[in-house]
Amino acid sequence: MRFSVLGPVRAWRHGTELELGPPKQRALLALLLTQAGQPVAVHEILDVLWGQDPPDSAVNVVHRHVGALRRLLEPDLPTRAASRRLVRGSGGYRLDVDPDGLDLLRFRALRDAAGQASEAGDPAGATELLIEALGLWRGPTATGIPPQIQAHPVFAAVDREHLAVVKEAAERALETGPSLTGRVLITLRHAAAHHQLDEVLQARLIVVLAATGHQAEALGVYQAVRSRLADELGLDPGPELRAAQQQVLRQSVPAGPPPVVPPAEDGGGDAGESVPPMEPAGGRNDDPAGPGNTGERTYAPKVRPAQLPADLSAFTGRRSELARSHALLPDEGEGPAAVVISAIGGMAGVGKTTLAVRWAHEVAHRFPDGQLYVNLRGFDPTGSVMDPADAIRTFLDAFGVHPNRIPTGLDAQAALYRSLLAGRRVLVLLDNARDTEQVRPLLPGAPGCLAIVTSRNQLHGLIAADGARPVTLDVLTVSEAREFLARRLGADRLTAESGAGDEIVALCGRLPLALAIVSARAAVHPGFSLSSIAAELRRGHGSLDAFAGGDPVTDARSVFSWSYRTLSPAAARLFRLLALHPGPCCSTAAAASLVGLREPEARAPLAELVRAQLLTEETPGRFASHELLRAYGAELAHAHDSKDDRSAARHRMQDHYLHTALAADTSMAPHRERFPLPPAAPGSGPLTFPDAREAADWIERERSVLLSSVEQDARYGSTGHCWRLAAILELFLDRRGRWQEQLTLQTFAVTAAQRLGDVYGQAHAHQVLGFVSGRLKRHDEARAQLSRALELYGELNDPIGMGRAHRYLAYQSNGLGRHLQALEHYRQAAVYYREASHTAGLGSIFNEVGWTYILLGEHEKALGQCRQSLALHQEIGDRNGEAAAWDSLGYAHHHLRRYQQALASYGHALDLYRDLRDCPLEADTLVHIGDTQAALGAPVRAASAWAHALEIFDGFDHPDAEAVRDRLHRLGEPSPRDSPALKV
Repeated sequence: MRFSVLGPVRAWRHGTELELGPPKQRALLALLLTQAGQPVAVHEILDVLWGQDPPDSAVNVVHRHVGALRRLLEPDLPTRAASRRLVRGSGGYRLDVDPDGLDLLRFRALRDAAGQASEAGDPAGATELLIEALGLWRGPTATGIPPQIQAHPVFAAVDREHLAVVKEAAERALETGPSLTGRVLITLRHAAAHHQLDEVLQARLIVVLAATGHQAEALGVYQAVRSRLADELGLDPGPELRAAQQQVLRQSVPAGPPPVVPPAEDGGGDAGESVPPMEPAGGRNDDPAGPGNTGERTYAPKVRPAQLPADLSAFTGRRSELARSHALLPDEGEGPAAVVISAIGGMAGVGKTTLAVRWAHEVAHRFPDGQLYVNLRGFDPTGSVMDPADAIRTFLDAFGVHPNRIPTGLDAQAALYRSLLAGRRVLVLLDNARDTEQVRPLLPGAPGCLAIVTSRNQLHGLIAADGARPVTLDVLTVSEAREFLARRLGADRLTAESGAGDEIVALCGRLPLALAIVSARAAVHPGFSLSSIAAELRRGHGSLDAFAGGDPVTDARSVFSWSYRTLSPAAARLFRLLALHPGPCCSTAAAASLVGLREPEARAPLAELVRAQLLTEETPGRFASHELLRAYGAELAHAHDSKDDRSAARHRMQDHYLHTALAADTSMAPHRERFPLPPAAPGSGPLTFPDAREAADWIERERSVLLSSVEQDARYGSTGHCWRLAAILELFLDRRGRWQEQLTLQTFAVTAAQRLGDVYGQAHAHQVLGFVSGRLKRHDEARAQLSRALELYGELNDPIGMGRAHRYLAYQSNGLGRHLQALEHYRQAAVYYREASHTAGLGSIFNEVGWTYILLGEHEKALGQCRQSLALHQEIGDRNGEAAAWDSLGYAHHHLRRYQQALASYGHALDLYRDLRDCPLEADTLVHIGDTQAALGAPVRAASAWAHALEIFDGFDHPDAEAVRDRLHRLGEPSPRDSPALKV
């Protein structure tokens, strides 16, 4: 048996992970694991599982859970035989675990061994042991059990052990050298981000940062901690923080740690109280202004990503390079004892990615926990190099980590990513890296993983500091180049014109990318002789600086220019302007907007570019190209298209995305508050949508391009496309829980609006930043952003903007339990909406005030408010608002125990949401229906509603899914992971 409790509670028997049952049973196992080998009294179990008020049946429930755990852990145990693992005695229960079978016991053993090494005068050995101990942690203790149980002091005590070891590791590392100090820094940063008022921890971080050459960041940390202490506690920095700052200022960080004065209680820590989440229910309409979904979930440990690109069927040669790559790994059947890093380098077009993908496919079976892939766009012609944080978020998404669980900041995200990979065997392919600094945060930190990195640069830092094994590619050998042509053109054709084939190989410089383009030309025109193709290459030699007096091996542009000259004028113009597109993949409609054509007219030049291998059609109607080709296209655009022409093309494309996004958002929520857009430029070709589902599908499909478009316009644009597009995407990102993306997007929007002096744009972006900060539990930031938005709307004398800002402030107040304050914000919002004759907004306020009365327990008042909301929404035909009001009415009736009236109200809401195809809110109402059916004593109907809701939530990876799954487990019904969902 093997167990883990340092992070998610998990158990394995003979290598197979066990399903641990309902939440309280998992929590009981977690409690016994934290006290492994020690008896836990029944009254202590009751205190952990139920707190101060356990039900009368609590003891029987504990006995039932103990029996279930015994059967789970020892399935072969004879009936009535005494358990060898889960033992009764001393008024409670004791779980006996092998010392190497529980991560917590292993952690403590390593910590104790480190103490012995330190006493023996071996700080390096002590640090290594502490680093190994910290590598066992996967997150807060007992993740996955109900939050109110996880907050119990028995689990918090284990978390404090982790914090103490982080501090100890930093102290010991400072006595060694930069190598070990740098390894401790990642974990130290992660811990400091979660314990922002722990002065001892922050002092350690400051000194370690300075010791590793990050003096400016160290001083920035000191200033940030100083501000937090003053703002939140009214205190000045203590002696350990001041000493750390002085050491940095003197640039004389000593070998040892700064003097430490023990804090008054528990070594410091975050003094702020955690705020319990609001119940997810009613009180919301077609925008995120109503009470939201604040449930949390961890990553899904059984997710196995398989992201490798397709292997090239015509792969040729590279036998020696593949052999060297395979030699980096141990013999088959053995996992790597350390992280293996291979850096595949070489010139542009030499086939680095092709080799990396081939090798990855050949060894993928040795990494059963998954394969990750990302194109880092290190040399993208638009300058849109992928940020390491963006890459990490795509990896966390692949493993099922919900966006609202991803921490803020690269260091914290990298720590979570490495924790996720620890103990797993995963292959990570990092393609097209810019430099070492872009790659380093993406490297796994634990043994058993393989990282393959390709880059046009020589990654000396990765080789010197991280032990990467270089594999440098040269051009193909002559025989490999001939084999390359034979595989694509046919051996007979090449044999018939052997001399011409050799000349083509020579003129292409044996560069794989050049050979691929020439092969495509010859394959598309089978009637052309190889001699004529060689002659055409020869004639082009010297023109367009293609082959003129230079070495074509080092100039991919030579082959590109030859291929470009064969294009029709329409295809050539499209090729040039496609270089302006912000994302890696472009739709037919977006390509048409760049050249100002209708979509059908753009298909022919797109097909021509695909045939010439200047574009790849990755999926029907979506096109991508090699970055070198895009860079070449950008050069041509600057040479052949005037600045005005390029500006007009970019404007048409931005208008295409902006107006199409507005059409999608309007289709999903037609009565939502909106601002007018300037007319779309002629030729931009914005799309329309027949229903909300197709609209949502379009946004999801284009999401990465839309985000890149916002970022590009924020940096280089001179119009308001950036903040307007960010504002339009607000509802979509909020509904799907993509709050980190929202935060990034709206930060760009604020910056762009400030640069343009656009006060309305600033107000809207601050408003959304305030709301998403509340989603992320950053309540001080939320209030500051919303207050700034309210101030700007006041300068504009915009009553609708001020009304919405007050509604968002009311939502924040409700989230903090300040319901009377929320009612005052709603009162002010209503005054502004009446001033603007904004009926839909007033209808929403009535509904949200009704929801606030539900939170106050005044359900009759809630009914009156929600009925007024219903009447107003029905009067103006706002079906989203009507559905939300029906749902809130049902929730109020439920709490008044008028269950039949509740079901009738929910039924109206459900019909409307289904007609509107608003799946997240349909699922929300299904959860409420299940709750009411359960209260009526109809478990089968309750399970049916919950299972359907769970099916919807899981489809979106929605944070509320775990709460619904918990309902089904408590009811004893299987979840959709085990059987098909029941339908209502």
